[in-house]
Amino acid sequence: MVEPNGFSNNGSHRGRVHLLRRVAAWAGILLALGLAASASLAVSAGAANDGGHQVSGGGKTIIEGGGPGPVPVTTVLAFHANSQGGAFECLALMPPVATSFSPESGDFEVNAMYVTGHVTSVTVRDGTAVLYGTATVTGLGAGQNVAFTASVKAGGPGTTVTLTVSTLTFAFHEILLEGQITVH
Repeated sequence: MVEPNGFSNNGSHRGRVHLLRRVAAWAGILLALGLAASASLAVSAGAANDGGHQVSGGGKTIIEGGGPGPVPVTTVLAFHANSQGGAFECLALMPPVATSFSPESGDFEVNAMYVTGHVTSVTVRDGTAVLYGTATVTGLGAGQNVAFTASVKAGGPGTTVTLTVSTLTFAFHEILLEGQITVH
């Protein structure tokens, strides 16, 4: 049974907090490796000549490797950006019971994190765009005017998205399951 706060009444609060910290650490390692490998040409919002770059996309993703246990986490994301700015939305959902042996482990009902923000600049290189901006974040990494970076690769299912939020010490490396990302 799920309580009004979104958590199952099975298991302890301390156990959920410990699990979320382990998930955060695991995701941070994956993001650091992904970002270290990327280099790009900056195109600032409002720049006089940005080469006409347009970035847009949306869909459903799963966080690569899940969390310890394993704990699956899915996201729904949508974004659009160019040199004039843009918008970014990402909602991360996880099961109400964080165990791999629970029948609820495939029910993605708990709002783990929501990022809603404005893109302020974009970099594009070889089919990959990096969106920079500020957002309001709820759940993990909660805050207002929080800096974020989203690295997106052009393509359909199987392409990747990496989201970093400055109030956290980790990032989410995600694989697109449904949807499309376009980088022009």
